Amino acid sequence: MTRQFHKMHGLGNDFVVMDGREQPIAMTPALAKALADRQFGIGCDQLILLEPSTTADVKMRIWNHDGSEVQSCGNASRCVVALTGAKSLETSGGIVEGGSFGAEVEVSLPPPHFGWDEVPLNYPMDTAQLPLAWGPLEHPMALNVGNPHLVFFVPDEKAIDLVSIGPSIEHDPAFPERINVNVASIADDGIHLRTWERGSGLTMACGTGACATAVAAIVQKKVTSPVRVHMRGGDLTINWAPGEQIQMRGSATHVFKGEIDLEQFAR
Repeated sequence: MTRQFHKMHGLGNDFVVMDGREQPIAMTPALAKALADRQFGIGCDQLILLEPSTTADVKMRIWNHDGSEVQSCGNASRCVVALTGAKSLETSGGIVEGGSFGAEVEVSLPPPHFGWDEVPLNYPMDTAQLPLAWGPLEHPMALNVGNPHLVFFVPDEKAIDLVSIGPSIEHDPAFPERINVNVASIADDGIHLRTWERGSGLTMACGTGACATAVAAIVQKKVTSPVRVHMRGGDLTINWAPGEQIQMRGSATHVFKGEIDLEQFAR
């Protein structure tokens, strides 16, 4: 049961990557949660499992820190491209294409979806400006960029207490699959962003959050493409035009590799 793993991060959003293409790994929510635990496991925001794919170079499955499996992760996609050299990734959120450009990695996510049932929401609402509010946050845009996001534009993203308000938004009954929460402000140098990730909490950076926020800002004519998105862990460049894929470019860092006995974590 001893298996190799790689510890990687994209702008501080960190991952444990395990390769199950030749020797399958029976990953479960409980096992993923145990491995992601920062005190008793390896520790990460997301656990990434690579599997064989018939539609892409590799299949990528993603479990959040709490053990919930999700559809897409932009930062993890860049890390997997950097680690494996894959040009295409199969995810539950669609096919992700990627390639290396010097010190950075670029991936192209499928076009965003804006329909209320595509986000998804539990009932029809105007996703361009949801008629909902949580404390100081109100009327966000809702969209799906491989996973569901809300985007709030505020004067100062640092002034929002996401640790307190994020969980209540994430678990609001309006969102049947829970939701990622982005608060952003617009400045001369681009977008400044903080993200509460469903199942992981407040992270250093969120790739799909940067994509969702950039798309929302472009749709609302707050910025033009390409745009630089600044997060606590670093910056991403997002390029998008309506009807097209979302291109995201930034760093992907390999920290170390190791081995772990999965049997001790099996429950």
